[in-house]
Amino acid sequence: QVQLVESGGGLVQPGGSLRLSCTSSGFTFDNYPMSWYRRSPAKDREFVAGITKSGEYTVYADSVKGRFTISRDNALKAVYLQMTMLKSDDTGVYVCNAGSEVSYSSGDFTYTQRHEDEHWGRGTQVTVSS
Repeated sequence: QVQLVESGGGLVQPGGSLRLSCTSSGFTFDNYPMSWYRRSPAKDREFVAGITKSGEYTVYADSVKGRFTISRDNALKAVYLQMTMLKSDDTGVYVCNAGSEVSYSSGDFTYTQRHEDEHWGRGTQVTVSS
């Protein structure tokens, strides 16, 4: 059975930090690019950050560049999202994804990783409020 389980969400003040974790099982983790998405009442699900299968490239939404860092540990079959300088607009349910498209550029070329299967966690709530 495929499992993606997020943890680490909570209530923080603007400017604060949180580290989200996503632990996985039931699939060949290192064959999948991994991503974080978020959703909120104000917005549809949006891409936040992605990382390639071996962790060599990362990609971020413009809204979080310079503030969030995605990483993965293939030995532990886990992906992480370190969030700093949080804003109220970052509030939402953060969902871990395996297999959705992660596209990155290197020099004059663009590369895409994906898997024909997609897996989604149930999400963890992040609330940024004073």
